[in-house]
Amino acid sequence: MTDTDNERDAGDSGHEESGSRKVIYAAVFANLGIAVAKFTVAAITGSAAMLAEGIHSAVDTGNELLLLIGERNSAKPADKSHPFGYGKALYFWALLVALSVFSLGGGLSIYHGISAWRHPDPFEDPLWNYVVLAVSACFEGYSWNVSRRALNKRRKPGASLWQTVHASKDASVFTVFIEDTAALLGLAIAAVGITLGWLFDSPYFDAGASVMIGLLLVGAAFALARETGALLVGEGIGTDATRRVCQILRDDPSIEDVGKVLSMQLGPDEVLLTAAVRFNRGMRIDEVEAAIERLENAVAAAYPPIRHIYFESGALRSAMR
Repeated sequence: MTDTDNERDAGDSGHEESGSRKVIYAAVFANLGIAVAKFTVAAITGSAAMLAEGIHSAVDTGNELLLLIGERNSAKPADKSHPFGYGKALYFWALLVALSVFSLGGGLSIYHGISAWRHPDPFEDPLWNYVVLAVSACFEGYSWNVSRRALNKRRKPGASLWQTVHASKDASVFTVFIEDTAALLGLAIAAVGITLGWLFDSPYFDAGASVMIGLLLVGAAFALARETGALLVGEGIGTDATRRVCQILRDDPSIEDVGKVLSMQLGPDEVLLTAAVRFNRGMRIDEVEAAIERLENAVAAAYPPIRHIYFESGALRSAMR
C-alpha cells in the first residue's frame, strides 16, 4: 500500500482558497450594507417585504462569517487525530449555513409575512423602498458576479451554471452563488409586491411577497443542504473521472487487471483514492515500486485534486508471489 502527496498542486490549492475567500468577502461587504439600509427603510415605510429582505440580508451576512470560520478550520494542517486534514470542516460549516437560511431566513420571513397579512400596517410612500431595492440589486449583482466568475473557472464546455454548481466541490463558492441568486430573486419579488400594493392600495400584496421570499429561501436552503450534505458524508469524484482513472491504470503495461476504484472528497481540492489492481505476475519488487510511482504521477497529472492514492495491499502481495 502506498500514498502520494502532490506537492506541486499546493500553489494551485492556495490560489483557489484565496479565490474562495474573495467571494466570501465580497458577499459580506454587500450583505452587511444592504441589511442596514433595508431595516432602516422598513422601519420608515412599514413594508413587510422590505423587512423580510432585511432579515434575508442579515442572515446572509452571518452565513458568510460562518463560511470564513469553515475556510479557516479547513486550512489547518493534518495531525494525529485528523491524518487526512480538516478539509471537510468547510462542508460542516456550509451545512450550518443551509440550516440558517432555512430557519432564520425562510422561517422568519414567512412568519412576518403571515403576521403582516393578519395585522396589516398602513402603506407608506414606496419611493425609499425602490431606492434601497435598486442599490441592493447593484451590490447583490456584484457579489453574484464574483461567485459566478469563480464557478466559471471550473465550468466544463457545454455545462450549464447549475450543473457546474452541482459538480463543484468548493462549498464556499457555490453557497455564496446560491444565496446571491436567491437574494436577487427575492429583490424582484419584493419590488413586485410593493408595486402591486401601491397600485391597488392594499398591504396584502406586500405581505404575500414576504411569504414568497420566505418560501424562496426555504428552497435555497434545501439546495444548499443537498449539495453540502453529499460532500460531508463522502461524495466521490464522479463517474466520468473514475472511468478516466481506471483507463489510466489499465493502459499501464504493468497492470494485468483493475478491480474497484473508490474515491472520496476530502476538501475542495483534495481527494482520497483507493484502487484494487493486479500487477503482472513475476514482477520484481523494484519493478512494482517503479510502476506504482509511474501510476501515481499519471493519475495526478490527469486529476490534480487526487492527493492520496492507495493501492490495495492484497493485490500487491499476489503480484509478488
